[in-house]
Amino acid sequence: MQLNVSGHHVEVTNSLKIYLSTKVKRLERHFDRITSMNVILSVEKRRQKAESTIHISGCEIYAASEHKNLYAAIDQLADKLDRQLIKKKEKTKDHKHRAEVVNLEPTFADNILLVDDG
Repeated sequence: MQLNVSGHHVEVTNSLKIYLSTKVKRLERHFDRITSMNVILSVEKRRQKAESTIHISGCEIYAASEHKNLYAAIDQLADKLDRQLIKKKEKTKDHKHRAEVVNLEPTFADNILLVDDG
């Protein structure tokens, strides 16, 4: 998976990149078909903001979070993305299970009537 990290009004240090990569590994554990991920870190006065877009085959998932601490904003962002990816995975699993063909034709055993002469 390709991870692109950029910063607005903040320098993206090596420790931030390492922290982000550890959080991304947790996301890959739940959903392994992630092709790329774009993360934008920004600072506006006292707000630290983290935004991300994940590219998956067929769709994109977006999440954003704000906090006073940039590391806490990254944690919240990872939690939001994790929930969205789990939801996406469950939907695809459910869709595949519904696609199975069910035989609704009556069988010979369904046509037998039990008669009690008693």
